[in-house]
Amino acid sequence: MVVRLSRHRLLALFCGALAALTLTTPTSAAATPGNAGVSRPEAAAGWLARQLVDGERLEAVFDGVAYPDQGLTLDAVFAFTAAGVADDSAARALAWVTRPEVRDGYLGDGTVEAYAGATAKLALAVEVRGGNPTDVGGVDLVARLRSLQAPTGRFSDRSAYGDYSNAFSQSFALLALDRTPRGAPPVAAAWLAGTRCPDGGYPVLPAQPTCHSDVDATALVVQALQATGRRGDAAAGLRWLVSVQRPDGGFANADGVPNANSTGLAAQALHSAGRPLAWARAHRFLAGLQVGCASAPARRGAVDFDGGAFDPDTAARATAQAVLGFTGTGYADLSAAGAAPGAPVLACP
Repeated sequence: MVVRLSRHRLLALFCGALAALTLTTPTSAAATPGNAGVSRPEAAAGWLARQLVDGERLEAVFDGVAYPDQGLTLDAVFAFTAAGVADDSAARALAWVTRPEVRDGYLGDGTVEAYAGATAKLALAVEVRGGNPTDVGGVDLVARLRSLQAPTGRFSDRSAYGDYSNAFSQSFALLALDRTPRGAPPVAAAWLAGTRCPDGGYPVLPAQPTCHSDVDATALVVQALQATGRRGDAAAGLRWLVSVQRPDGGFANADGVPNANSTGLAAQALHSAGRPLAWARAHRFLAGLQVGCASAPARRGAVDFDGGAFDPDTAARATAQAVLGFTGTGYADLSAAGAAPGAPVLACP
């Protein structure tokens, strides 16, 4: 029993840690090849909606076994919202995550176990969908999240398995609380700003012997800092992102391989903070990874992780984060208002 719970906890943490410019350009709404009426983000979101198991959830493979993945499912909710389509799928997905047994397996029970990043991410998704994060099946996510803040401003896990909180946890906490009447605690934003590396980027984990800037973490951190008014600290992270962008427009992370996940998050941060040229280059890179009419119908619209052999085990997360990059809408500005139902399909010859 203990081994099984530990594996579930590690999976939840891994999945959970996976951050608007008014100017618009024709590129952001460019139609995909073979279907003049469907934009790239719409086609990607449509493919993602069709991957929902039982129409309600995404799953991740861990040690060869498929597990329902709450964090990845929330990534899909954000992607549907950004694309403005699949609103019915987003509603079903959020309803699944907020079922008491599913919700508590993701967030913890709130007493012995309470996970900051998961709590913050779910609270933000509820807000984005127009819901009330203070009453999610009787659970006040805002109060629980605030209870996990230390005097230093850091949001930490309360868990027998250890504290796995990181830059993603802190950023999602700031983004979620910024939407509440009390706003995000300034001390929490200051703590996050204080984790910056000498080169201007932000690490996944703070207070390490050597500070290693991380593309994914920096992309989310700058959005949280921008939302909470720390524009100077956000600007440093944005300059670092621009400095590590590859000539082809892509972004790589620890493994050094330019990919849709890192590029999607970086593109979202760049566009939402007013860096349109760098965003346009990233957009072109993402467009090159999108599966078009030459592929099998079941894959059309998906975004491949790195342009190699199509891997369905990584395509869902790659596609979800690529949609954020395609649209460039930041987490702070996501709203389901006006989103349409249905999963767009490429109309190929």
